Amino acid sequence: MDFVEAGLDPKTGVQTKDVVVSLETGLKARIFIPKINDPKQKLPLLVNYHGGGFCIGSSVDTVTHNYLTSIVTQANVIAISIDYRLAPEHLLPIAYDDSWVGLQWIATHSNGFGPEPWINDHVDIGRVFLEGESAGANIAHHVTVRVGVTRLAGLRIVGLLIVHPFFGGKERDDMYKFLCPTSSGCDDDPKLNPAVDPHLKSMGCDRVLVFVAEKDWLKPRGVAYYETLGKSGWGGTVELFETKGEDHCFHVFNSQTENARSLINKMVDFINHN
Repeated sequence: MDFVEAGLDPKTGVQTKDVVVSLETGLKARIFIPKINDPKQKLPLLVNYHGGGFCIGSSVDTVTHNYLTSIVTQANVIAISIDYRLAPEHLLPIAYDDSWVGLQWIATHSNGFGPEPWINDHVDIGRVFLEGESAGANIAHHVTVRVGVTRLAGLRIVGLLIVHPFFGGKERDDMYKFLCPTSSGCDDDPKLNPAVDPHLKSMGCDRVLVFVAEKDWLKPRGVAYYETLGKSGWGGTVELFETKGEDHCFHVFNSQTENARSLINKMVDFINHN
C-alpha cells in the first residue's frame, strides 16, 4: 500500500497534518485543510472513517488522501480522517472504540482551546459531518448512534454520509466473527443489523444520505439500512442515492469518472445544504 507524506499539495493548495489523538494507544489522525482565503472564516468539518474491511486501509494511504483532497477542495471543508487500529492485530470492537475516541478528541476543541490550532482557528464545531465508505460507513453509523445515546457535548453533528455500507451478510458472517469474536452475527448484532438496535432512534444527527451502487453485492443491506432508518422513529431525514452500472466503492479508486464526479457532487451538495 502506498502512503502520502503530510504537507502541501501544490495542485489543490490543500495542506495535511498528522496528529496524535491518544498518547495511551498511539491513535493518530490526518487533518486536511483547504487554502484559507479568509482567516476569520469557520469551515464545516468532515470526519472520515476509511474503508477496508476493518483490516486494511489508512488515513495516510494514497486512496484516502486523494479522495479526501478532492472533497475538501470541492466542498471547501476541513476533513479529519481517524486512523483507527486494524484487525486482526487489534480485534473489533477496537476500531469502533478508536473512532469514538477520535470524535471525543475533536469535541475537546469546542471552547476554542483544544490541542490542535487548525481546529480551534478554522473549524465550525456547529457544522460537523461524519462520513465513511464500506466498513468505514459501518463505523460512522455506530459513532453517530453513540453520539445520540451519550449526548456528546461540544459538537453538532449535522449530517451523516453512509457510502456503500458494510452491514454484513450471511456469506461474511464467519469473517466478521473472526475479526470480532464477541459478535453474534448479522441477524442479532446491532453493528451489522441496525434494525435490532434499540438505540437506532437516538441517531445523533439531523440528516443522513445513503449511497448504494447497482452492482455492489452489499446494495441490499444498504437499501435495508435506508428503509430501517426511515421507519425507526428517529426524527431526522434520510435520502437514498444509487449509482447505476457501478460496483463497490468505485469512486474512491477513480474519482475522475462521470459517475464518481456525480457521487462526490452529491456529497458536496449535502454538506453545503443550508
